[in-house]
Amino acid sequence: MSAALELRHVSKTRGRGPHATAALVDAWLGVETGEVVLLHGPSGSGKTTLLGIAAGLLTPDRGEVALGGELLYRDDPAMDRRRRAQRIGFVFQRANLLPGLSVRDNVLVQAALAGLERPAAIAEADELLAGLGLERHAARRPSELSGGEEQRVAVARALVHRPALVLADEPTAMLDGASGRAVAERLSSLARARGTAVVIATHDARLDPYGTRTVRIADGRIEPRP
Repeated sequence: MSAALELRHVSKTRGRGPHATAALVDAWLGVETGEVVLLHGPSGSGKTTLLGIAAGLLTPDRGEVALGGELLYRDDPAMDRRRRAQRIGFVFQRANLLPGLSVRDNVLVQAALAGLERPAAIAEADELLAGLGLERHAARRPSELSGGEEQRVAVARALVHRPALVLADEPTAMLDGASGRAVAERLSSLARARGTAVVIATHDARLDPYGTRTVRIADGRIEPRP
């Protein structure tokens, strides 16, 4: 069975000429189904770049990225977009919710992109919102939520289509202890119950108990290389 995510010999340079910097250098990473991998490293170490490439948001200069054994960046862009929409959930540092939509509809946007039938999508969205303590906010707009509540909505949005891989970039950075634990517990329980692979880039030591493995990155290099 193929790994949920594989990065092989992946490199990425930011900028050009004398201002070019190596964001990732010959990075290798494999993540199996059911794993919760914590990606640790200082600011500027390459964590966000790695997640962006794994999600198909950034194109690597060199190397291979595979989702469930199927290579990205080898087929036509439309096929890559479909794979990402169906197989990946992404939690950004900021919630990035659509202000004109309700909480429920913000979650359902991702379900529609992944091709879920609306009745099933609504049932899944409501279950996730309840599990994250947000059921009474389903009809509200993002402007009526706290920052922590917005981020929990973003987590529900990333999970609603039952992706095989969830990538989270500092998902608890703006959350208090209780909200951070709710997010971590949901991601961890999802991995156990559904066999979802989860990669979390984080500085937050509160998440350590929820990880099955820790990977360290510094100066664009994963340590130690397998």
